[in-house]
Amino acid sequence: MSALRRGSLGTGVPANFSGEQFTTLIDASGARIERIVSLGHVTEPGRWYDQDRHEWVLVVHGAARLQFEGKAESITLRGGDYVDIPAHCRHRVEWTDPQVPTVWVAVHYA
Repeated sequence: MSALRRGSLGTGVPANFSGEQFTTLIDASGARIERIVSLGHVTEPGRWYDQDRHEWVLVVHGAARLQFEGKAESITLRGGDYVDIPAHCRHRVEWTDPQVPTVWVAVHYA
């Protein structure tokens, strides 16, 4: 039997920071779960994420806007909203709240 793991998504979220924070919570059995904390962070101009694995993303706190290649409308996510992004669906973070940390949970899976 595996050891029990527990924590809080709100633990260790700083008031101010310069770079996005990525924390792996679980990496096992074909899935990786991570916490991401953003504060006004966006994807660099001209860059698109194009991942080999699916990614299910939940905004726990704060707000963000995602843009998907070929789509005119971006998607705004607020606390409790999620999106399941298929592998190789090119996307970028267009905006995150600059006033309040945005806490995400991302699940990368096959």
